[in-house]
Amino acid sequence: GLEIRLQQHRVLKNGKDVRLSKYEYGILSFMAQHPGTLFSKEQIFEKIWAEDSNSCFSAVTNTVSRIRQKIENDRDNPVYIKTISNLGYIFAPALLL
Repeated sequence: GLEIRLQQHRVLKNGKDVRLSKYEYGILSFMAQHPGTLFSKEQIFEKIWAEDSNSCFSAVTNTVSRIRQKIENDRDNPVYIKTISNLGYIFAPALLL
């Protein structure tokens, strides 16, 4: 039910537009273009915020949480963005696992 239209800068869930912030869209589209790749919070922060930071953890964690609220049917059991404990996040829809 999730569609990411990169050319149009749009995300749809079950055919309906999902409103995402610049950073939410950035993380989702970046990770979706690299399915199955594990990214640390630092890597995501540097790519999406385009700056180095030692305090990036909360920015990435909070943004991923907001993405899950918008695209996951059950954000406590995510299908699209999975947390790999102490390592980071991976875009891994069930079809790719």
